[in-house]
Amino acid sequence: MSRDFKVLFNKQVYNQNFPFSSIKNFYQKYFGKDFSFSLLEEKEVFDEKLSYETANLYQDGVRLEVSKNYMVPALESGIVVFVGEKENYGNTVIVQQVNGVDAWYGNIDVDGIKLYDYVSKGKLLGEVRDKTLYLAFQKEGEFQDYKNYLT
Repeated sequence: MSRDFKVLFNKQVYNQNFPFSSIKNFYQKYFGKDFSFSLLEEKEVFDEKLSYETANLYQDGVRLEVSKNYMVPALESGIVVFVGEKENYGNTVIVQQVNGVDAWYGNIDVDGIKLYDYVSKGKLLGEVRDKTLYLAFQKEGEFQDYKNYLT
């Protein structure tokens, strides 16, 4: 492969925006139906780990000081079993994790999460309303020591 071809190829593939609409139009023109991008692999961009500045005991869990507009990741994969207001926690999402622990995420604005959604570890649950995130962990009806679940 010549050097000129490599330079041209890299410029076209890696340095320019690819117009997916032209593929759709071509496909529709020659095959008579819309091109479906559903066959392409989807990969979520948001995949984070929990980060915070300070942790203090609060109610049955912990109050974490986080950055303003902090985007809250799911600590473990699981099923959303509650979305709504909880006394002393504000707007709360509870995820019944695959490890059998219910994780409560309080004081967050939910981002497209609904009751009975499956969420993967690291998936965006929402954004803190200020600089405070409340977490609590419950197993078989008993609140657990948060230190066992924060990494």
